[in-house]
Amino acid sequence: MELLILKGSLLEVDAEVIVNPANSHGYMGGGVAGVIRSLGGEEIEREAVSKAPIPVGSAVLTTAGRLPFKGVIHSPTMEEPAMPTTPKKVALATQAALRLADEEGFISVAFPGMGTGVGRLPKDTAAEVMLLSIKDFTPRSLKKVVLVDLDEEMVKAWEYKFKELFGR
Repeated sequence: MELLILKGSLLEVDAEVIVNPANSHGYMGGGVAGVIRSLGGEEIEREAVSKAPIPVGSAVLTTAGRLPFKGVIHSPTMEEPAMPTTPKKVALATQAALRLADEEGFISVAFPGMGTGVGRLPKDTAAEVMLLSIKDFTPRSLKKVVLVDLDEEMVKAWEYKFKELFGR
């Protein structure tokens, strides 16, 4: 499985499906979720809410609305909107999103920093648990995972942790 780390917008990445670090209610108020909703359309949030509650450790697929993707994977990093998250919850959310993308037959999936915005998890911690989750995942259909963020600090954290964990 190919892993790319990029500085840029999740909404402009070359991937079939993108991941929204969600809350269990499916509400898309702030952070990455708010941007996805405002540019993709309210129907994304309506569909996510209709599939709630979404427990941490599970994920749901919705339409991508006006966005150029085949869907949005909503994978909760927290139960309530804007609550602090933990490394364990980010690991579970990353694993759930990978599993769902693979089960749905997608070839490529893109993740932003998970839990680093309203979830207030340190970027280096999020980078480590995300990369370990990706490393431990055995795909059937998934060929490419893209880690992409506008935040330079997040990108550097992924790059540093990648070298530390994979020795490259």
